[in-house]
Amino acid sequence: MSKTINAGRTPKIEIESIGGDLSLVGWEGDDILLKADDDEMRVSQDGDFVQVSCDDDLSIRVPKGANVKISNIGGDASIRGVMGGIELISANGDLSMRDVNSVTIETVHADFSLRGAKGSLSIRKADSDVSIRDVDGNVTLDSISDDLALRDVRGNVTANVGEDVVMYLNPRPGNSYNVNAGDDILLVMPPRANAVLSMSGDEIHMDWDGVENVDDSTNRSVTLGDGSAQINLSAGGDIRVSNRSDAGDSAEDFGNFAGMGMDWSGFGERISRRVEQATERAQRKIEAANRRIEQKVRAAEKRGRGKVALGIGRWNWDFSPKGVPVPPKAPVSDEERLAILKMLQDKKITAEEAEKLLAALEGGS
Repeated sequence: MSKTINAGRTPKIEIESIGGDLSLVGWEGDDILLKADDDEMRVSQDGDFVQVSCDDDLSIRVPKGANVKISNIGGDASIRGVMGGIELISANGDLSMRDVNSVTIETVHADFSLRGAKGSLSIRKADSDVSIRDVDGNVTLDSISDDLALRDVRGNVTANVGEDVVMYLNPRPGNSYNVNAGDDILLVMPPRANAVLSMSGDEIHMDWDGVENVDDSTNRSVTLGDGSAQINLSAGGDIRVSNRSDAGDSAEDFGNFAGMGMDWSGFGERISRRVEQATERAQRKIEAANRRIEQKVRAAEKRGRGKVALGIGRWNWDFSPKGVPVPPKAPVSDEERLAILKMLQDKKITAEEAEKLLAALEGGS
């Protein structure tokens, strides 16, 4: 079902409840375009005020200047190009925002990402990871349960985070940045940053030219440049401050953020590609191991004489009636273990033979 409504260039839209996923896009047109399954959507209009609810998925295009209030989203949501204010009470799935203005969120129960906001961002509670980039206004995060990644915020920052924090900041004169983390904090700034750093954590490490580290320091104040911005960091774990743009790549002691480099655009897609590449590499290894095993089996079958001698990797196994598997002298690799299971799946060996092999590999008899 599709529906078109004209409510002016700056309508007030209230989305009461979405049972499924929401796609909300701001566009240059004057009309509001709604699309949902038949009998799932309810719409009412009073001048420039429009109310919408839907029991399932909803796709809606609105004029860029629309102001939108959303009470509840049952599934995932994607919001982009809406330059009026956005107010959200509750989102149960993942929430992604791009190219918006000011945003106020009460609760998001899954992952949240924002890239590009002309105004400020306020979140009372987020139950999972939060990624924020390119915000002109202030960022206020009252409670983030998991990790926070933050980059290029030009306003003030206040954040309370349950786990790790990675921030790439260029502090502005007169701004304040107050961050509390349950675990580690990694802060990366330009070499000529101007700020007073007040830090408290298990260990504080300054990877900064001209600033010496203090052994066993858990509280430290450092002035960089003219000290025109104030940065307060409190961590349940370690704090590291660096002026190297690749600091995230080498921060192996900073848990989930090691090697990410803070380019969070397309992060999910990059992770998927890495998984696919790793799977392809593992599959190639298994196929190569299988080819070697098949060659050994064919050679054994040609030799005959009532027994099958099976060679896998570094060992030879005798499966004659009196043969007893001998445990390997060196640890088995994952590819060889998987190859045994693949042989069983392809009926190259029996379940009993596979059981003997696996038991021997695990140190059994």
